[in-house]
Amino acid sequence: MIGYLKGNVKAISPGSVLLEVNGVGYEVVCSGAAFSRLAGVRPGETGEVYTYLRIQEDDITLFGFADPREKDLFLRLTSVQGVGAKLAIAILSSMRPSDVSEAIAMADSKRLSAVKGVGKKTAERIILELHGKISADEILGSETVGGRVSVPTMSEDDDAVAALMGLGFTKQESAQAVAKAKARGAGTVEEIIAAALRGM
Repeated sequence: MIGYLKGNVKAISPGSVLLEVNGVGYEVVCSGAAFSRLAGVRPGETGEVYTYLRIQEDDITLFGFADPREKDLFLRLTSVQGVGAKLAIAILSSMRPSDVSEAIAMADSKRLSAVKGVGKKTAERIILELHGKISADEILGSETVGGRVSVPTMSEDDDAVAALMGLGFTKQESAQAVAKAKARGAGTVEEIIAAALRGM
């Protein structure tokens, strides 16, 4: 199984990149984030991508992702009945991974069904099967940089809201709970979350 590639960017076409690794050219169908990253690399320079190799009777396709978290989200999407690899990559090309995670956590089927090819029933099925399996880090939009995970700077309120959403509460419920917790004197993120859970 090919899980990661690092080599020279030879050519870029809409949605895919040709990556040369040790004299072999790999055509990779990329997510939006992976394509944006590789598109910023000049031909001949080094680029890297996390990959998933799909083998079918009449087709072999290598899909590329910006980081392991995005690849994991892709695999979870394809685990949903009716969501194939091409539809999953279309979702990740139309929405940021953190936005997909947030839409699932908030049960926002309308947001998901806005993606071309995703009907209302498919969006609802994605939410039904993946709701509750999304972590707070995914909603916050963690990204891997230089082998380390970095999370964009957010306020303690935002951190607490995202964590509660990761536990299955809606954004509105989470925001209201955090506001009440702070009104009762909670200060740190941990205190806010604990107080919010007690009040929900």
